Amino acid sequence: MLGTLRERYQRAMAPVGRLLARTGITPNMITGLTVVVALVSAWFFYLGDLLLGLAIMILTVVLDMFDGAVARAAGLATPFGATFDHTLDRYAEFLFMLGLMMGPVATTIPWWTAGDPFVPWFWGFLALFGMIMASFARAKAESVGGMKSCTVGIAERQEKLILQIAGILLLALPTTNIWMDLWSGIPLLSDFFVALDITNILTFCIAIVAVLSHITVVQRLAYAKKMIGSGKGEATDV
Repeated sequence: MLGTLRERYQRAMAPVGRLLARTGITPNMITGLTVVVALVSAWFFYLGDLLLGLAIMILTVVLDMFDGAVARAAGLATPFGATFDHTLDRYAEFLFMLGLMMGPVATTIPWWTAGDPFVPWFWGFLALFGMIMASFARAKAESVGGMKSCTVGIAERQEKLILQIAGILLLALPTTNIWMDLWSGIPLLSDFFVALDITNILTFCIAIVAVLSHITVVQRLAYAKKMIGSGKGEATDV
């Protein structure tokens, strides 16, 4: 949905792209740096520093905007560059989620005495797989199916990112577990979420990301079937 704003922020980033292009830095260099920064973000999530990890995570988003801006400004946009960028974006998403699933690291040995992770493995993997499959469905519709664009769906990368950022902030800033506090007066719902291993607001946001990602996969497959089957593979609907 927020993908419709892409043209606006691309115009806004054009001056920055021209400025960076004059330095000789290439889009692929920025893309590679993005993954390095994402690894640093994951490390701080692993250590338990949610706010610092989030700040560095947002930096990767900014860098991801820069590589496209430089490519357009310097006339360096290529099919391989787009492929490289999309591939490394998936690695960045993996690193973010891995850090959240592994953190906070224990300060004692054995490490498993640290208690509950920020995000349980089940929900982290379900969300991560959903995000990857949404991208995969789009890529296959555009490459194998011959569609010009298959970016339809209830949630694109921007919406999922906003949900993750909101969840991290709502877990890091309050002094109490606001998610369980919310349901403390309703034992039935509290027990239900505990049974699902959704015991903090970040996990709840990640669970939403998981559900929306898989819904997006279904929507993209349905859209691809409709457009390819009707011989309209060059549809440009976004």
